[in-house]
Order: sequence, then structure tokens, then C-alpha cells
Amino acid sequence: MNRISLKDAGLAGLSGLMLTASFSPINLDWIAWISLIPLLMSIGDKSPLVALKLGLFAGLSHYLTLIYWIVVVLSHYGNINLIFSLATLLLLSLYLALYIAIFAFILVSFKKNRLSSFWGASIWVALEYARAHIMTGFPWCLLGYSQYSRLPLIQISDMAGVYSISFVIVLINLVIYSVASPVIKKKILGYRIGYESRVTDYEHNKHNGHPLRVIGIEVALTCLLIGFILVYGYHNLKEKADMDSKGKGLRTVIVQGNIDQSIKWNPDFQEKTLDIYRELSEKSLDFRPRIIIWPETAVPLFFQDKSYLSKEVFKTAKIANSNILFGSPAYLRDKGTIHYYNRAYIISEDRELGRYDKVHLVPFGEYVPLKKYIPFVHRIVPAAGDFSPGKRVKPINAPDLDIGVLICFEAIFADISRKLAIQGAELLVNITNDAWFGHTSAPYQHLSMAVFRCVENGLPMARAANTGISAFILADGRIVDKSGLFVTDVLQKEINIRHNKTFYSQFGDIFAIILLLATIIRFFWILTKKWGTKSCMTQTQQKK
Repeated sequence: MNRISLKDAGLAGLSGLMLTASFSPINLDWIAWISLIPLLMSIGDKSPLVALKLGLFAGLSHYLTLIYWIVVVLSHYGNINLIFSLATLLLLSLYLALYIAIFAFILVSFKKNRLSSFWGASIWVALEYARAHIMTGFPWCLLGYSQYSRLPLIQISDMAGVYSISFVIVLINLVIYSVASPVIKKKILGYRIGYESRVTDYEHNKHNGHPLRVIGIEVALTCLLIGFILVYGYHNLKEKADMDSKGKGLRTVIVQGNIDQSIKWNPDFQEKTLDIYRELSEKSLDFRPRIIIWPETAVPLFFQDKSYLSKEVFKTAKIANSNILFGSPAYLRDKGTIHYYNRAYIISEDRELGRYDKVHLVPFGEYVPLKKYIPFVHRIVPAAGDFSPGKRVKPINAPDLDIGVLICFEAIFADISRKLAIQGAELLVNITNDAWFGHTSAPYQHLSMAVFRCVENGLPMARAANTGISAFILADGRIVDKSGLFVTDVLQKEINIRHNKTFYSQFGDIFAIILLLATIIRFFWILTKKWGTKSCMTQTQQKK
């Protein structure tokens, strides 16, 4: 119970690799449904402390192969020493792996409780929710995101968010293991314990009933849950298709300039950059777009200064006879201090219609947390000074159109999109510059997470990325058109928009919050019960 064999370590590591394989761009999404079984096999008869170590190893195996692109961002584009870049990857992976380690620890500690598979899935979701909020949050590739292309399955997200998909995946893993564990232990792991020992284990907890009955109840409830989710999903797809046909059409163009990151901020190349976006925008004149969308910081200068280059952007809007939404850095002087912002503008041919300042900044990219204490950490964004967060989340109100803008990785934070939807956004627009990621898996993963923002809020999205992947995503999560990576492209689509409020957009992550609270309460209740049992046993022994 207290030793880790090579076989156990190999099984834990295999789970981590299977988890990574379920995400983009590998897209073996089916493997997510069995990805935790090797880990469960390795911790099945182990002590909580050993399970913690095996969970940590599984987490490291997963995150080192999932977010390896951090090294590319820091070393290639941030000009940070390779050793420091690798150390950063290792530290972040260790932090994220802790959540899987804690999951394994708790699961082993309380595995003999009624409906343990459902409680296990609740623990996973509670930890995902914590990861999404602790230290500004890093909800990159939560388990549910692996299923972004399974449209009937993910429609339940408009009620319970991406966490509902994570819950179901973990539940299936636990139920399969629960049913198959006698065979796994005897045939695969070579243990000399068959089903009789499993019965004995359960008999130690007699209030739970016969193990076959317990497993049967879990299987039945799981089948009912999956059936409900799929019926709801297919019904929802049909309903959204009907609603789309009744929405008002919006001719939209996305321009992917494919500007090389190494020269993007070179002042000598600013005019050339705007020429590229103008020429690409003019290719859509026959389409007669109502709005043209350029990526994050597509205008690599202070647009607010009204320079001759700023006037060129207005001229492009006049030629195209269309509003243009684009990103540009901005600043505000306040009592001798200059605050910089990552801003989105929407303009017509002669005036600014609205703006939005990015609220959720990238740690160590757009700002340095606790910079007084760690001044040696360099920013990877080549702009003067640290960025400041915007004042609040709000849609941009253009004529007859309310747009919810998400700048860069704001698209992975579900609550931002939800706030935009609840304030009346009819269209989500994600402008980003994924050039930082290079030719890695990150741009594919970034796109897959954006799909859930559409499903959760019942809103379509136009996604403009500097080097890709740009895309149109419908309210049901369908990616109906997308660009390649590191190519120059123009996407055109008439999308149907409408104001919509789903259960999720109104109530947010109530499902995850309930599971979090239930997990905490049950955790302390079981601990109290265990301490009470030990206390009684101690008193009995003393009396004897």
C-alpha cells in the first residue's frame, strides 16, 4: 500500500498522456472517457499519500505534454533564457498537477462511500472550479473542453457550463472502473484478489448495501443521466436551428492579416501593416459587409492619437462602407502616471462608435503580479509599461447591434462571456493574436474552448486571430468556417443574430458551485465521522 512500483508509475503516466491526447489538435476525444482508468488502477489499493504521489505524476505527465507551448512563448517570442522558460513550464505544470493529485488523494480516502463514482466526479469538478478561480484562474483545457466537437453532448452546457461535461466524463471513467475492477485486478494487474475481496471491502461498510446493488444503482443512474443529456442535446440542436432561421442576418467579414510577430511592432512596418488590412478588407466589397473584424492589436499604434495612420483606418471603413472592429493599444494619463490598456474599437467611416478595454489580463504577459517582489520576470508583450485592466465588462453598443468583445484569452473565462450575454450582447467577437504560440497545439486548443462560450450563452461568435485560427462559430457550437494557421485569409459569412439568455447566462456556474459546496461539506463530514470512530475505538481500548 505504501510503495510505488514501476507498473503503478507507468499507469499513472499513461493516464496523463491519454488526457493530453483527448484535446486538440490530436482530437482523440473518445479516449477521455477511459483516460482516468489507468490512474484508478494504479491507486486502487494504495494509501492516500501514495495516491497523492501517483496523481501528481499523472498530472505532470498530462500538463508537461499539454502546455509545452509555454516554452515557445517565453524563449522564442519573449527572449527569455531557455532554462528559465523550462523552469516556468515545470513549475506551472507542478501547480496544475496538484489538482489531479488532490483528486486521487480524496478519492482513495473515501472510496467506500455510497455512490462513490458520483462523488468522485463531484470532487473533480470542484477542483476544476477552484483551478479556474485561484490566483486569477487558469482554466486552460478543463476536461470537458475535449468534447467540443460532440455537439449533441455539449448542449447541456447552456444549463451547467463546461463543468457538466467534465462531470460526465469522470463519472463514466469511475463507473467503468467500478464495474471492471475485479477483472482488471485479477487479469491485468495480476493481483490475487478477485471479486470475493471486493465483497469483503464493501461489507466493512454495511450501510452501503451489497456491492452488486451499489454498482447497479450507479450504472442505472449514469445511463439515465447520459440519456437525458443526449435527448436534451438533440432537441436543443433542432431548437437552435429553428431560432437561427428567425434571427436577423448580419454580413460579417473576418480579416486574418498574418503579420509576423517579429516585425509587428516595428514603427517602420506600421504603414505596411495597415495597407495589408486595407487590401484584404477591400476584397470583401462585393459581399457588402456590415461589420469587418480585425484581430487583437491589428493596429499596432496608439489609434487614439488621431495620427495620419489612424485616419487611414477611417478611410478603409469609408471605402468598405462598413464598420470596422479592431484591436489597438491605448493609454490614459492620470496624475503623472500613464496607464496602458489592451483595447478594442469599433468605428464607422467618420467616428468612433464604441470601445472595450480588456479586463482579464495575462499574468507575466500583460502585467507582472507582485512585480515589486519579482522584478526580474520580463513581460512577453512588446509594449511600453504594464497594462492595466479595464474598468468593467460591458458590450460595445454599435448601431442596432450589441457586441460582446473578448480579447485574447478572455474567451477561456466563461464568466466574462456570461456577463456580456446578460447585458444584451447579440454577437460574441473574440479578437486575439495567437502568433505567440507559433506552430504549437495552443491555437487549436484556444479555438476549442471558444466553442463553449457560444453554447453556454446561445450566441454566435466571430473569431479574428492575427495568424489563425480565425473562425465563425454558431450558437450551437458548430464551426462553420475557419482559416488555416499562419496564412493570410478573409472569411465571409452572413450569421443570424438575436438577443438570447440561457439558463447558464442567467445563473452562471451554479452547478459547479453546488458540487464544490457539497464536496466540502461531505469531506468534513466524513473526516468528523472517521475521527469520531477512532476516538470511540481508543476509549474502548482504554477501558479494556
